[in-house]
Amino acid sequence: MPDMRFAPPNPIRIADRAAGLNAVSVRSYNERLVLSMLLQHGSTTRFDIGEKTGLSAQTVSVIVRSLEQEGLVTRGEAQRGRMGPPTIPMGLNPEGAYSLGVSIGFRTTEIVLIDFVGNIIDSATLRHDTPGADHVHPDLQSTLDGVLGKLAKARRRRVAGVGLALPEGFGDTTELAAFRTWVETELGLELFVQNDVTAAANGESLFGVARELDNYLLFYIGAKVHSRLVLNHQIHRSGISTAHDFGLLHFERALGANGVSTEDLWRLAQGSANYAQAVQGWQADCVAFLASKVREARQFVDVNTVVLSTYAPRDLCQGLCDALMVKEEGLTALVGALQHAPKAIGAASLPYASRFTVGA
Repeated sequence: MPDMRFAPPNPIRIADRAAGLNAVSVRSYNERLVLSMLLQHGSTTRFDIGEKTGLSAQTVSVIVRSLEQEGLVTRGEAQRGRMGPPTIPMGLNPEGAYSLGVSIGFRTTEIVLIDFVGNIIDSATLRHDTPGADHVHPDLQSTLDGVLGKLAKARRRRVAGVGLALPEGFGDTTELAAFRTWVETELGLELFVQNDVTAAANGESLFGVARELDNYLLFYIGAKVHSRLVLNHQIHRSGISTAHDFGLLHFERALGANGVSTEDLWRLAQGSANYAQAVQGWQADCVAFLASKVREARQFVDVNTVVLSTYAPRDLCQGLCDALMVKEEGLTALVGALQHAPKAIGAASLPYASRFTVGA
């Protein structure tokens, strides 16, 4: 899709290994550097910002004051209890920016509106008449416009853009081109496009359990299982795009519930007679596959942490994590924090990465 604006695939949390420059001509870079730190670490002090970026105390003060005046950062309560004056932590202002995320999936298209710290302000789900992640839902524009219209005018001006997460193999269709034109002309916003699994990894890196992780292996467990390797905050994908059939479609088949909507599956399945047996069989198959992928990765890099991202119920995913840690010695497996539409939240993180953070 050469005519699309593609967001860079890498996470943006590199402030702890970047050096700031104090020249006035690169003030924009330094502002992004500070915002990157706040996205990565949450609330932090000006002293810590200077320590991690190499910026002088004066430069940090000027930047923080400017960002505060723009409404992007806010001051926390003074911290007392040690020698000297109290320290005042700085953090992102949740109302400082907003972003829209759209994820086109196998059965649904998910839309989210998030604030600057990743909280979901509003969301919508569009069901596909025919399963298949290869088309733009006819109600996407009107639904997106409705979600955006719930913001007051002052907040509407703070929308950073629209992120679009697309599944592997989604072609450069006329529908997609028309959607891009509509976003940029009618909404007056930029559109940032990314692979959906990579977007989910980016969202988990910005707003989830991976915020403080340097290196980890992410598995996205949707209809099928996909993986991404994150090294030094950079997302890597295999040159061969492969979806593995150990995901939730496999679980549905074990339940004999093919074609049941995801929401109905979770609501009805636990009351079925064969639920426990289906869970046990699916978990055994899925964990065996995940363990094999972990061992493959460990042949080349030191992988000690796995993040499982999914929209499935947390107890199912936690069961996978527990079984995987038993099977693989020295491995920590974590359930992703973004459980409502993780790909859409990841898509919504793309405008923030482009507009407010430093590049790789």
